[in-house]
Amino acid sequence: MEKELRSLLLPWYDAHRRLLPWRDVRNPYATWVSEVMLQQTRVETVRAYYPRFMARFPDVKALAEAPEEAVLKQWEGLGYYRRARNLQLGAQQVMREYGGVIPATVPELLRIQGIGAYTAGAIASIAFNQPVAAVDGNVIRVVSRLMDLRENVGIPSVRRSLDAQAAALVDPLRPGDFNQAMMDLGATICVPGTPDCDRCPLSPLCRARAQGDPEELPVLPRKKPPKALDWDVCLLRAGDRLLVRRRTEPMLEGLWVFPMTEGHRTAAQLPGAVKRLTGLRVTDAEPLGEARHIFTHQVWQMKLWALRTEATAAPEGWRFVTLEELRGLTCPTAMRAAIRAAESLLPR
Repeated sequence: MEKELRSLLLPWYDAHRRLLPWRDVRNPYATWVSEVMLQQTRVETVRAYYPRFMARFPDVKALAEAPEEAVLKQWEGLGYYRRARNLQLGAQQVMREYGGVIPATVPELLRIQGIGAYTAGAIASIAFNQPVAAVDGNVIRVVSRLMDLRENVGIPSVRRSLDAQAAALVDPLRPGDFNQAMMDLGATICVPGTPDCDRCPLSPLCRARAQGDPEELPVLPRKKPPKALDWDVCLLRAGDRLLVRRRTEPMLEGLWVFPMTEGHRTAAQLPGAVKRLTGLRVTDAEPLGEARHIFTHQVWQMKLWALRTEATAAPEGWRFVTLEELRGLTCPTAMRAAIRAAESLLPR
């Protein structure tokens, strides 16, 4: 099956592959950056971010030596900011332990901060032509349908078996192209839900199609619904400045946010809650509307408020900023609605 599959898949890829700015570049750093960006992020979104990031940090050394704030600012809007931090930590490790040269083998790549099995396989195969698999969600779906795997791929033994089957399929002469072909096939034809089997180059080999129900595969672990959290987001104004802080919590660590109190309060209750949070005496709580942001495991239901304080100095751990200064900070996408409200409150 392996040889026949390669003979069908690679010509299809040569004719139909997606034109992406990180393709056809035998540069392990470029592959690394693109694959990290593509984790849990749509290709069209990454297509816009990738050139700007590479222009700002063109190589491992530039990324390793950059201030963290500058890296997070370039990542602003991509989400999952831990990826950016791990990418920079990995670059610093490459400079420190490998003299700035990214290693070529999967075992060595796996030693680097933030590089997991999929990213290691992608870098090794695409940048170094190593005959190894790169198994992401698209490849899991394609292999599950090809082989008619009817067991839950979240079970470790099942996943190991799937990984072994994916590795056996890799073309030894064109491993990078093969892995990217499998990704493209899963992203454009062998999609979640109902696949486009009539256009699939591998349909003659697909066992699930022969069974008549490829849309039933893969069998995935059942996801827990995201937890709903209520927040009051407070635009606390002192003259022409607003109070912000840089988060130290694991979620959104290093990003700047407005004061946030968990739960929803009335205009009369909110000043007391904000004082407990910041230590500042505040007045004039006025509602500014609502916003909602969906994370992987949480949904934030936010009520936006405008408040005032007579304080001239920010409490420890906080900072008063002008609108111009706010625009220079790295803020999470969850704060977008609040930032738009801030633009209407502060003088330009």
